[in-house]
Amino acid sequence: RMLRIFIDKPSGVTHEDCANLSREVSTILDVEDAVPGGSYVLEVSSPGLDRKLVKPGDFERFQGSRIKLTTKAPVNGNRHFEGRLEHFESGRLTLDLAQARKKFRASTDAPQKLEIELANLEKANLVPEI
Repeated sequence: RMLRIFIDKPSGVTHEDCANLSREVSTILDVEDAVPGGSYVLEVSSPGLDRKLVKPGDFERFQGSRIKLTTKAPVNGNRHFEGRLEHFESGRLTLDLAQARKKFRASTDAPQKLEIELANLEKANLVPEI
């Protein structure tokens, strides 16, 4: 049996944070005999560099970050976008496409900034910048 716990905090998650929580949760599970069958593998990790963005709070927190997203319905004839999350307010995000990778770059006649309703998002992820 696999038990996965994802942890997060505004300042980021360290390896030590994961190890500490793993020890604490493991102790509680063992003492309380909370897992049927007694045998389990506990995995504690952060959401990762390419974490999913789902809730409005995710978009508020990661304003200024590079993201990749897919919309349910096309926006300006496209469903796939990558750019910088410039702004998020009232369920609407503004994506700056000016520095997108070639694959996602808008054509020269397309707007460099795009507004997308949160309700139109199929999926969105951070794009790691290293």
